[in-house]
Amino acid sequence: MKVAVVGYPNAGKSTLINRLSGRREAVTHEEPGVTRDRKEIETEWNGVPLVLIDTGGVDLAASDSLSRAVQRQAREAIADADAVLHVIDAKAGLGPGDAEVAALLRAAEQPVVVVANKVDDPADVHLAAELNALGLGEPVAVSAAHGLGTGDLLDRLSGLAPPSSEAIEREQPRIAILGRPNVGKSSLLNALVGSDRTIVSDVPGTTRDAIDTAIEVDGRRALLVDTAGIRRRTKVAGTIDYYAQLRSERAASRADVAILVCDAREGVTAEDLRIGELAMKAGCATLVVLNKWDVVAVDLDDAKARIARRLRQRPAVITISALRGRNLAKVLPKALELADRRAARARTPELNRILADAVERNPPPARRGKRLRLYYAAQVGEAPPRIAIQVNDRTLVSRD
Repeated sequence: MKVAVVGYPNAGKSTLINRLSGRREAVTHEEPGVTRDRKEIETEWNGVPLVLIDTGGVDLAASDSLSRAVQRQAREAIADADAVLHVIDAKAGLGPGDAEVAALLRAAEQPVVVVANKVDDPADVHLAAELNALGLGEPVAVSAAHGLGTGDLLDRLSGLAPPSSEAIEREQPRIAILGRPNVGKSSLLNALVGSDRTIVSDVPGTTRDAIDTAIEVDGRRALLVDTAGIRRRTKVAGTIDYYAQLRSERAASRADVAILVCDAREGVTAEDLRIGELAMKAGCATLVVLNKWDVVAVDLDDAKARIARRLRQRPAVITISALRGRNLAKVLPKALELADRRAARARTPELNRILADAVERNPPPARRGKRLRLYYAAQVGEAPPRIAIQVNDRTLVSRD
């Protein structure tokens, strides 16, 4: 069952989702408006699978472009949901913004549960009574920060689950979209899935959450993870982007394939290569995508050579224009191909044939008067593949 979590800015929606899911997936901070994009987080309660849709704070009175985009995202989340949680800061009391959101929800078809959040002391449960005035049913008093009342809330939600709810499929390739801020990651995601799933802005760092999006490619399901732009940690320590960066790194650690998006206008920078190394160390198969190829002429061979020199796994390189749709049809099939190769197992005889051919073409050099001998190869792990080679003396083996 999909549950949209909406409310006025800084009502504690992301903190509540973290509490209900038992994971710190949603970015939380004291600054209002930290959650800007729609994010889906899977959990379950008493055997009922739930998908919590985290949305940005909805201020219907605001008219700036980013606020309008957040409003549109929230409306789409409500339309996509089976039920809605309307989260309100009970300590602050019922405000005009809360009433405006309630009016929006009364017009929706989905059942609504009003959540009186920030009731941190059982003696303050009476604060929830004021919210009856919204006409959306009996409020549930909770403290997202301390867990008070969250079990009752989950019981209420699971009771709304349609009988046909099915378990969420988990066994599917995970593809993380990585890159520096403002290289076009959100534009690429929107182009790939065909809808404005993340808010695209010219302001670097607009995407703060790692947003998982289920997709289907040629009848095959996968999960796209659009991550906040990774910056060097020293530049963002103590800021919201510091937490978003940590989430991006964690997304890479749980992904099968990393799509590293680079800005072709700037070429492949040292920071791009650092992010590529991060993805490979996390065990991701990696695909380098040079975006904005339509606005600049870059030597592709030179870019590939630079990548191959720095990234020893020599990832595949594709040039695209997310804005104009150039070469987009190649991206996901290539990513799924890499996911398959990452999960593959090689037969031991085939590995040893390859090893023998390699040794014959390039005999290992002697070191300190002793020659390295490679006897036998076998795959000892997969996803990513790990191959062990038996040798006569490990001290003769160097990284090169």
